[in-house]
Amino acid sequence: MAALIELKNIGRSYFLGNTELKVLQEVNLEIHEGEFVAIMGPSGSGKSTLMQILGLLDRPTYGTYRLLGKDVSKLSDDEGAALRSRSIGFIFQMFNLLPRTSALQNVAMPLIYAGVEHRLDRARELLTQVGLADRLSHNPNELSGGQQQRVAIARALVGHPKIIFADEPTGNLASDQADEILAYLQKMNDTGISVIMVTHEPDIAAHARRIIHIKDGRIVGDEKTRETKKKTKLPSVPEVRLLTSSLAVRWAEFKEFFATAWRGITSNKTRSVLSVLGILIGVASVVTMLAIGRGAEMAIRARLSSLGTNLLYLRPGAPSMFGVHGAQGSTSRLTLADLDALKRASSSIKSVDGNVSGAAQVVYKDQNANTQVTGVLPVYETMRASTPYYGRFFTDQENTAQARVALLGQTVVNELYGQENPVGTEVKINHINFRVIGILPAKGSQGPRDQDDTIIMPLATAMNRVVGNKYLNSLSIECTSMESMPEATEAIRTLMRKRHRLPAYKDDDFDIRNMAEMQQAMVSTTQTITMLLGMVAAISLLVGGIGIMNIMLVSVTERTREIGLRKAVGAPRRAILWQFLMESAVLSVGGGLLGVMLGGLLSFLLTTFAGWTAVLTVPSILLAFVFSAGIGIVFGFWPARKASLLSPIEALRYE
Repeated sequence: MAALIELKNIGRSYFLGNTELKVLQEVNLEIHEGEFVAIMGPSGSGKSTLMQILGLLDRPTYGTYRLLGKDVSKLSDDEGAALRSRSIGFIFQMFNLLPRTSALQNVAMPLIYAGVEHRLDRARELLTQVGLADRLSHNPNELSGGQQQRVAIARALVGHPKIIFADEPTGNLASDQADEILAYLQKMNDTGISVIMVTHEPDIAAHARRIIHIKDGRIVGDEKTRETKKKTKLPSVPEVRLLTSSLAVRWAEFKEFFATAWRGITSNKTRSVLSVLGILIGVASVVTMLAIGRGAEMAIRARLSSLGTNLLYLRPGAPSMFGVHGAQGSTSRLTLADLDALKRASSSIKSVDGNVSGAAQVVYKDQNANTQVTGVLPVYETMRASTPYYGRFFTDQENTAQARVALLGQTVVNELYGQENPVGTEVKINHINFRVIGILPAKGSQGPRDQDDTIIMPLATAMNRVVGNKYLNSLSIECTSMESMPEATEAIRTLMRKRHRLPAYKDDDFDIRNMAEMQQAMVSTTQTITMLLGMVAAISLLVGGIGIMNIMLVSVTERTREIGLRKAVGAPRRAILWQFLMESAVLSVGGGLLGVMLGGLLSFLLTTFAGWTAVLTVPSILLAFVFSAGIGIVFGFWPARKASLLSPIEALRYE
């Protein structure tokens, strides 16, 4: 009959610097199915190291180890974890129960990695068998030492193992509790489970049917105290679905890993809150900065649109030849005749407006102000989006008649009238009486100039009565569409060169400006500023990610023994990797959601109370959220990988 366990020339050494410490030397051993074996020896004799090798928690330095007929001395970590999950159960001297985790969840934990269904039912059944039916929801710190060891026994049995390894199972228990635990071990052995127990106490070893003595890393004695009982038929073992080493996970596994990660997060709320806080601040900053930038962009678009769309501006300039400008005083002129000619220059031109402007003093009662007067044609109202919000605009007849009517900007109204309605009143503009017929819509500031600090009047009135200028300062040409602006520009250039009699070798003596190009330039500048604001805010998100990495590294260090325990009961590397990676992802996603809400609230407060324009957009919210989730995954990967690579026995030994 083949041995259950077969060791040939097993040795285990550790290196302390250049010094080799030989813990096991030339160990040869066979253990058959159904045996109850006690391994005895003084402290430092190597008995615990031998048990760790037998339990696939450690690897021999040399020699051959066959378990269940298979050479396991060269198994990979995941292959060893799979075999432990299927065949081995552990009972530790220090119990090694997960803190802040119920007895029921502690017992069910090995089945997570075996993929067994109805885990809690199986765990509940075993806890009932060991007399803890009324302690299912209790955490380890709420149980006595004997109760904790009974939980550990139930956990060892939950996967229907063939072998139970017990390392000093009564070392931390009172004598009556020790007898109780030994009775459980005897009962397990009676059902056909092989029990291998490590102890240094003869009275404890006396409960075994075979005692192996070890000293200085060598087996020095092997005696049978009584015959091994014929095993009874073991209960049927449920199918075990072992986790593979692939990083891919099925949905059921994903749910298990997520539940495990969630228990890890909730078990240390303070650490989790601090992790979330860093991401929350970063995401809130990104969302708020992008909202402010988007609001600024929309405000600039609105202000530029208030100047009119599809517009070309024609201004006089000095004539030049081969890039050399003419002498001072030789600037070209724009006349009313040019205005009339431009109306007929192209079918792409919808309307043309001329304007003259100049400084003026305006007086109403005992109030006066210095402002700018601009003379325009009635078409200015539609071209420049200047329909009065109160009153009316002047007509062509009033312009032809040089009527003394005017429309006031909001700044002028505030300075002269306060809360009084100015429509219908008379004001003096440069000592000439004018009747106020309307109030212009607010346009806001454009650079240093206040667009609302102005008075609009008929062009003819301004040229002949106020400004005294027979030439136009500029012409505004409205095109039929933005697509027709290049055609209109070329028609205007051709007409003006002809009217100004410019030969081919001379450059234009006028300047045509495209309002759409100006608007695009301003918007592009705003978008660049928005991007910079977002990048600055993203730095805080990056800092939050580094904070998550630091806290996850601390978490890995704090939970090293937990990682070792999970690996001991069958967790492969990818299970540990996914658990910690999901913890990091959950923290970052949670922080991202809270950050989006906080960013929305800050944007609302800035808009409501500070008067800023902050506009939240779905792309900016998605960007911040996805980036925060990515930060958690990227910065959580290193700690997760570090946890997954820990050796089970080194992790269990960690203090």
